[in-house]
Amino acid sequence: MEKIIVALPTDKISTPALIGLCIGGSLFLAVMVIAVYVCYKRRYNGRSLSSAIKKTLQEKSTGSLMTSPSGVKTFHVVTKKSPSPTKPQKDFGASEKKQGSSSKDISPTENSEEKVSQYQLENEKDQKMMLKSKSEITIENEKLGSKLTDGRLGDIYFTVKYNFEKAALLVYILRANDLPAKDANIGTSDPYIKLQLLPDKQHKVKTRVLRKTLDPVYNEEFTFYGLSYNQLQGITLHFVVLSFDRYSRDDVIGEVAFPLKDVDLKEKEITVIREIAPRNTKVGCQNRGELLLSLCHQPAANRITAVVLKARNLPKMEMTGLCDPYVKIYLLYNGQRIAKKKTHVKKRTLNPVFNESFVFDVPVTEKLQNISLELLVLDWDRVMKNEVVGRLQIGPKSTGNALRHWNEVCNSPRRQIAEWHRLKE
Repeated sequence: MEKIIVALPTDKISTPALIGLCIGGSLFLAVMVIAVYVCYKRRYNGRSLSSAIKKTLQEKSTGSLMTSPSGVKTFHVVTKKSPSPTKPQKDFGASEKKQGSSSKDISPTENSEEKVSQYQLENEKDQKMMLKSKSEITIENEKLGSKLTDGRLGDIYFTVKYNFEKAALLVYILRANDLPAKDANIGTSDPYIKLQLLPDKQHKVKTRVLRKTLDPVYNEEFTFYGLSYNQLQGITLHFVVLSFDRYSRDDVIGEVAFPLKDVDLKEKEITVIREIAPRNTKVGCQNRGELLLSLCHQPAANRITAVVLKARNLPKMEMTGLCDPYVKIYLLYNGQRIAKKKTHVKKRTLNPVFNESFVFDVPVTEKLQNISLELLVLDWDRVMKNEVVGRLQIGPKSTGNALRHWNEVCNSPRRQIAEWHRLKE
C-alpha cells in the first residue's frame, strides 16, 4: 500500500506576513488578559457592596446604635404606619432619653391611644347624628299625625261663570290645598275631584288624578249645556274630593256643596274658596223611617212571598235633603243568609213607593221555626259605598210588632198580611 505525503509550499509565505501574524496574536492575547481582569474586578466590588448594604439594613432593623459623621449617637426605631390599638409597640428608645430634655417624643403607644380616642369620638358623633335624624323623623310623624287628627281636610278653589250665548254653566276647578294623607306609608294621596249638579245628578264630571301630592293643581274647565239662567237658582254644585286607590274602593276625603241661588253671575265670574267638609254618612239618632211590608206563607209550596210596598219619613242622607233608597231582603236559615233579593232604586225621595214582590223557597224539611227575614233600606251612592238607612228583622226571635206580624203570618197560611214596621239602626 502506497503512502501519499503532501508537502506545504513554505517557500511561498513571505517575511512580512509572518511578522503580521505574530503582532496580531500578541494583540489578541493582550485584549483577553485585560477583559479577564476587568471582569474579576467588577465581581469583587459587587460582593463587597452587597455585604455592606445587608449589614446596614440589619443594624437599622435591630435598632442598633450608629455613629453619625458628627460623632453623635443616634437611635433608629422602625415602627408600623398604623399600630394596632390592642398591641402597642415597645418603645426601644426609652432608656436612652435624658431626664432634662426639653423635647418630648411621641411613642407608638401614645399614638395608638390618640387614634382610639379619635375613633371613639367619631362613633359618638355618628350616634348623635343618628339620634338627631330619628328625632327629626319623629317630629315629622307627629306633625303628620296632628294634621290627620286636627279635623281639617283642606280647601278647594274653583271659579263659576255663566255663558248667556251658549246657555251654559262653566265651572273651573283650580286647585286644592292641605289635603290629608290617605296613604299612611308614604304620607301622601292621589287626589281627584268629582263634580255633579244637584238635585238632578244628571251632569257628572271629574278631574284627572294627580299622583303623590297634598296640594293638587288641576286648572280644568267643565261646561254644562242646556241650563237657563233661571234654572241656576235651584242648582247646587256638589264637589267630592277622593284619593285614588288601585286595589280597592277610592278613599273619600270630603265634600263641598255650593248652592247657586245666592250668586249673581250676570256680569262676571266669581272665584270661590271653600273648606272641605267630612262626608256626612251617619244618620245619627234621628228617626230612620218606616217600611210597609206584606208577607204570605204557602205551606204546600214551601214558599214565603214578601211584598215591599213603600217607605216613609226616611232620614236625609245627602246635602240636598233627599235620598236614593232601595231595599235588600235576605232569607235566613238558622241565622245564615241563604237567599237575597233587592228592589229598584228610587231617586231623590224620602217616601219611596216600591210595590215589588219576591218569592223565597223554604227548605222542605223545615217549617218556619228556623226561618226569618232581614230587610235593609240603603241609600244608593255612585261615589261612595251605599249606606244603610235602617234595618228590620222579622222572624220567631223578633220582638214587639215584628214578632206579632210573624206569628200572624204563620197562623194564617195563604193570606197576605201587611204591616208598618219602624226601621232600626
